[in-house]
Amino acid sequence: MDNLFNSILTNVSQDITISSAVITMVVAVVFGLAIGFTYYKTQEENFQRNMAVTLMMLPVILSVIILFVGSNIARAFSLAGTLSIIRFRSAPGDPKDIGFIFFDIAAGLACGVGLYGYGAVFVILLCALMLFSEKYKLFEKKSVQKTLKITIPENLNYEGVFDGILKKYTKSYKLAKIKTTDLGSLFELCYNLTMQKDVNEQEFINELRCRNGNLNIILAVAAPIKIK
Repeated sequence: MDNLFNSILTNVSQDITISSAVITMVVAVVFGLAIGFTYYKTQEENFQRNMAVTLMMLPVILSVIILFVGSNIARAFSLAGTLSIIRFRSAPGDPKDIGFIFFDIAAGLACGVGLYGYGAVFVILLCALMLFSEKYKLFEKKSVQKTLKITIPENLNYEGVFDGILKKYTKSYKLAKIKTTDLGSLFELCYNLTMQKDVNEQEFINELRCRNGNLNIILAVAAPIKIK
């Protein structure tokens, strides 16, 4: 046991110098800033400042951990024991956020083991790929899935009454559910829609209003309505 503690507390590493440690941390900071900036540019709608700051910090933290551990097995086990008592309470986020975390980990590990050149190539290529993907909207759906709820009076025959309008403004549609409202004096029709690209939604709703007597209409991006 005494040998274990002596191994942890002494003989930090003969290979680590102040200059090499500073270089490692500076390179890690540059990598973190590049990854954080890429996150900022590619997550403009769901951007979180705390996430960007974390992405800047992680490569530095990981590179320092790798420097401290080195090839010392006893120190590695003590670090693993310390980390095992930490409880992360944050709920899993967006898959892209998780990908950025792993991106940071890889960059930090590259700095920690001194592979600055390979790490730089990795960070530059992946950042460029992320920016390219965001600019040209790779894998983005060209059509939008929406739900439509239309209220009609009970004396209006709903079968096919909106087919002409729906064919004009949507790629596909399906009547998913029908229910009565207002003590049975009204019907509510629920559709699953695939909207055409760049469609004028105001004109779409106006045409529906003319057909349903200007009663309530709801058009929203939501999960498809399931038939129960």
